[in-house]
Amino acid sequence: MANQTGILRIGTGAGFSSDRLDPAIQLVAQGSLDVIVFECLGERTLAFAHRDMQSPNGMGYNPLLAKRMKHLLPLCSQHNTRLITNMGAADPLAAALRTSEIASLNRLEHLNIAAVLGDDVTHLITPDTELIEPECTVAQIGRPMIGANAYLGAQSITPALADGADIVITGRVADPSLFLAPIQAHFGWSNNDWQELASGTVAGHLMECAAQVTGGYFADPGFKEVEELARVGFPIAEISRDGSLVITKLPTAGGRVDSQTVKEQLYYEVHDPSAYITPDVIADFSMIELNDQGDNRVVVRGAKGRSRTETLKVTIAFDGGYLAEAEISYAGPGALRRAQLAGEIISQRLDTVHGGNKERRIDMIGAASLHASAGKFTQNSTDIRLRCALRTPDHEEAKNVLWEIEALLCCGPAGGGGYRGHITPSVLTYSALLERDQVKTTVEFIPV
Repeated sequence: MANQTGILRIGTGAGFSSDRLDPAIQLVAQGSLDVIVFECLGERTLAFAHRDMQSPNGMGYNPLLAKRMKHLLPLCSQHNTRLITNMGAADPLAAALRTSEIASLNRLEHLNIAAVLGDDVTHLITPDTELIEPECTVAQIGRPMIGANAYLGAQSITPALADGADIVITGRVADPSLFLAPIQAHFGWSNNDWQELASGTVAGHLMECAAQVTGGYFADPGFKEVEELARVGFPIAEISRDGSLVITKLPTAGGRVDSQTVKEQLYYEVHDPSAYITPDVIADFSMIELNDQGDNRVVVRGAKGRSRTETLKVTIAFDGGYLAEAEISYAGPGALRRAQLAGEIISQRLDTVHGGNKERRIDMIGAASLHASAGKFTQNSTDIRLRCALRTPDHEEAKNVLWEIEALLCCGPAGGGGYRGHITPSVLTYSALLERDQVKTTVEFIPV
């Protein structure tokens, strides 16, 4: 990918671990893409992958990897489209091996499949490692650590592309870096071309959440209308060598791309637009210019960049114990008062009968439950779903939550019904920093 001229076309195949598949298939089949990127890894997703690896026959990569690869590998081969993804999660090597098996079954022996390794830094974390939030050490969390991963940058991927990889599977790589890597490789930008790297980072940030920039998360009926949202397409970025880009979508797909959708995504999860910190560059979004050309095309230019930090962010996952969740419904006149009484009963019994002392949450869903801390409820609601949740290392204590909620069916108050309850393992994640030179990455090619 050392071509110095021409437009590079990149599509987004997924914006999170469980994103839809059909828009990605449509993009590769119709989009004339050079690259498609599947961004499928969040902090909790990665923590769950570490947790799953500890169970018998558990796998540490994205559970949708096989399904996606079965559909996309033949199409990518047919249309000469490279695929880059962090679906490797906690075990990118195993994910690459599984992908190789799928390629073999489809007689795609010519595909070069690479795994990027080195983001797992569990061995570098000690009890004295300081966490950014909360401000304490690993030891002071008081829970078993199950894994730690550094946020790698584009330079962990570019060697694989330079060596001819068609499919690149990573673990924890920063979201925009997944997109920056093929851009940097294509145009031959160096690792200190800060302006260009910042422009590529803007492209990655706009693309990383898939349908959010094509109208998905933007849609708000009556305020921000989006046509054919059930068929919303995923975005395409057309990148030029100077770093300017166009965000667009397939004309046959639903959704919309205009300056409003692009602005919303541009500042999504950005605390300081003048200093967006990635492993590759510190990007300044504050002076970006958008030119809405109509017909679902927006030109983006004007990013600035300065040298990257000497540290890498690390996500450290801890065993969160068990999460108990149980629900029951109340309907009709006085539903809120009855649900509130039920909540009081649950709190009293968990404290006095079972001797529980763990922090719990009791919500009145249907009465402004998300804003319950403000004490403002919809008093005339006639449809309430009472939910009680508790996190605990004690499985018996978790079971008591489900037991007490279900007991309300006969023990009152009146009219309770539709009980549901479940207990799931949970995780906690916190962040730390490591010196960049401590993190060593490698690329391993897997034969088909």
